[in-house]
Amino acid sequence: MKTYSVSWRLQRITTEYGYVSVPVTPDLVIQQADGTGRLDVTKMVQRAIELGRTADVEWHAEDQQVQPHPIQKPPEPESSEEN
Repeated sequence: MKTYSVSWRLQRITTEYGYVSVPVTPDLVIQQADGTGRLDVTKMVQRAIELGRTADVEWHAEDQQVQPHPIQKPPEPESSEEN
């Protein structure tokens, strides 16, 4: 008996989490008129993201979603490269 199938292009999105420690440096502190300082949260988040791009961050899987890809197209032929 002949069978048929339909190919679907899927996308898998994996969410991971990791922790970084951002040193409080003078460029992250906004001096106030009364002489105190407060953290510049925008700069701190930017620094955290920069640190998160380094190889020494330990990442942990948090979630994974598989869903149909919004652009469906035929499967690409497998390349037969010879070394």
